[in-house]
Amino acid sequence: MALPRLHPLTNQLGEDVTGHLPDAAGVPGTAGWRTEDDAVWRLAAGHLRVRGNDGHTAYSYGLARALCDLHPEADRDVVLPAIILHGTGWSRVPEEEVLEAIRPGGGRPDLVLRHEKEGAAIAADILARLGHDPVRTAEIVGIVDGHDSRAAALPLNDALVTDADKLWRLTPHGVETIMDWFGLTREQALVLIGSRVHDHLFTDTARALAAMAGIDSTPQRVALG
Repeated sequence: MALPRLHPLTNQLGEDVTGHLPDAAGVPGTAGWRTEDDAVWRLAAGHLRVRGNDGHTAYSYGLARALCDLHPEADRDVVLPAIILHGTGWSRVPEEEVLEAIRPGGGRPDLVLRHEKEGAAIAADILARLGHDPVRTAEIVGIVDGHDSRAAALPLNDALVTDADKLWRLTPHGVETIMDWFGLTREQALVLIGSRVHDHLFTDTARALAAMAGIDSTPQRVALG
């Protein structure tokens, strides 16, 4: 999948307006990654190159940060490292078996559990290397170990990690990734995603964000080209 464009193709206004932009530091949604989370990312990145997990994790981080903004009672020092680390365990599952674990009409629950256990071990190691707070480390490891297989969330921090992970599937990046995983049309991918996301979110905030899903596939949007 192509990376987002960083520069315009044209300037339809024909004038330079960049001198009138506000200071990015004071604008919500432009802050990027926290320095401490970037340190986790750098150590986790080598474990995130399977099944497009690196892109998935980057988008999920943004969603988790947005959910934390809407839930100030959440602990960002748990939620944000946990979302970076949650998928690292797939690196220890044979690559040719990764999609078998989650394929429609089948699935390998044993591999899902394996990636959770391996991810928990990777998380513990990375956070120990960074000198992360032991109490928070224990919570993060517990979140990673069960984030896909638990039917019910732990407290709020766990719920936000799980919801951010699932919400990624509804982003344009997530939909197109899943289309290519299984050779599905956009409409078919949205049916699969909807069956695995909407009824499995834990917070009302995430359900509100999910409500925008599917717009790209409506006849009205498609007709725009």
